[in-house]
Amino acid sequence: MIIGIGVDVVQVSRFQEQLAKAPGLRERLFTPAERQLNLRSLAARFAAKEAIAKALGAPAGMNWQHCQIDVDAAGAPHVVATGTVADVADAKGVKRWHLSLSHDGDVATAMVVAEG
Repeated sequence: MIIGIGVDVVQVSRFQEQLAKAPGLRERLFTPAERQLNLRSLAARFAAKEAIAKALGAPAGMNWQHCQIDVDAAGAPHVVATGTVADVADAKGVKRWHLSLSHDGDVATAMVVAEG
């Protein structure tokens, strides 16, 4: 059963400007492992986190440190939800996440399906 879907698009150059204006933003949005990634990968992960929030109904109080976008040995992205994000997902009955990331030129995008 589909619990929710979400999609988000990020303009990489605008995202870069926001990170430059608010240096603490990188620490607030991304886990320590994610912070080491290049700008386009960060933009795609931000889009993924926004898409995850949309799939969950955009509830208040979720901490982005509790949502990491990781990759498996084959390079496929997947959601690692802990803390506040896992709590909301569990309450909604999410058992599995399906995630697709893409970036091309100045655009990064993510699509997520929360499955129960």
